[in-house]
Amino acid sequence: MIPAEVQQTKQRFGIIGNAPGLIRAITRALQIAPIDLAVLITGESGAGKEFFPQIIHANSSRKHGKYIAVNCGAIPEGTIDSELFGHEKGAFTGALSARKGYFEEADGGTIFLDEVGELPLTTQARLLRVLESGEFLKVGSSTVLKTNVRIVAATNLDMVKAVSEGKFREDLYYRLSTIHIEIPPLRERGDDILLLFRKFSTDFAERYRIPVIQLTDDARNVLLNYRWPGNVRQLKNITEQLSIFETNREVDGATLQGYLPQYNIEKLPARSTPTEQDRTFFEKERKMLYKTLFEMQKELADLHAKVEELTKGQPVQTATITPPPHSVTVARSMALTPVTTAIPVHVPSPKSKTIDETEGEVIPNEAEYVEEQPTTLEDTEKETIRKALIRNHGKRKKTAEELKISERTLYRKIKEYNLE
Repeated sequence: MIPAEVQQTKQRFGIIGNAPGLIRAITRALQIAPIDLAVLITGESGAGKEFFPQIIHANSSRKHGKYIAVNCGAIPEGTIDSELFGHEKGAFTGALSARKGYFEEADGGTIFLDEVGELPLTTQARLLRVLESGEFLKVGSSTVLKTNVRIVAATNLDMVKAVSEGKFREDLYYRLSTIHIEIPPLRERGDDILLLFRKFSTDFAERYRIPVIQLTDDARNVLLNYRWPGNVRQLKNITEQLSIFETNREVDGATLQGYLPQYNIEKLPARSTPTEQDRTFFEKERKMLYKTLFEMQKELADLHAKVEELTKGQPVQTATITPPPHSVTVARSMALTPVTTAIPVHVPSPKSKTIDETEGEVIPNEAEYVEEQPTTLEDTEKETIRKALIRNHGKRKKTAEELKISERTLYRKIKEYNLE
């Protein structure tokens, strides 16, 4: 149930609609009208923001004062300070006489700043001072003037985004948005669209004495499902076009579609319907991708098998030597491990390389000479020690550092044992 006060306000200012968002905005405007605070009205372009400053002014204690509406976006940046705050004679080229600004003219009343988000930053600083102390300076003057006005501002911009991008002063935004009223767009007002269409078509028919435009059921569905980016202003424009150009006073959905711009389709979610040619192309592309993936998988499997084969290498052959009753003491001064009973004898393979051959310094290939079998136990021990010294010498430098054996000491011990 709409309150009687809200219903009277709608009739007084010619507001059409019963949408909950619209009723909420009107109620909020009536509640804050007697409170002398700044008001910020936000909403899309053409949603009807200009009615609410009038509602606030008409229901406030300033209703007998002046009401001045200023479109900040229509005033050039170079002259907006002069328009709002006035200027002195000779303040700039063309200032032939002193002039009062809007704030001085609206003293004791209400000033409506439409499109306040378009104000330059320098003008925003001047406006902030008026909101805080009521003081301002004319352009070209050093005399401080005072004014007693109530500021109602409106914008269709996202003010939070404008503040984050540095296009609008944060302190001014919080001063203006002490009271915030948001106007719903037309697409969210439901059946209000049909009420407004009937209102505009009837007014136009009475003005020019022509029959009223009627809509079919499918035309009503088109109106309700359209996005209306221009809101009420766009709806009024479409209604007047139909009233002028359509000889048949009953308009169907197909005819109405011809008057509605379709640029809004890009902003709506839509399901794509691919053609048969597109399906064939996508099917071929998918098969090609699957084939490529299977080939890559097979190549990876082959590569993995080759790596495992190279890593395993050839098996190591060992020769077990029975120790003598009295073991031979070998090079006590050298930091070598005593000879164990099971000594691995490396047998190189022409097909693969061991890890010792691939790391460290390059040593002669042992496959180039024929290994003679030792005949005595002493020769066997000497041959084993000789191979161990050569193998330790051929490893990386860090292995030699761990054993603390230098190259010079290594060769000297080899000469001492006559292992060369």
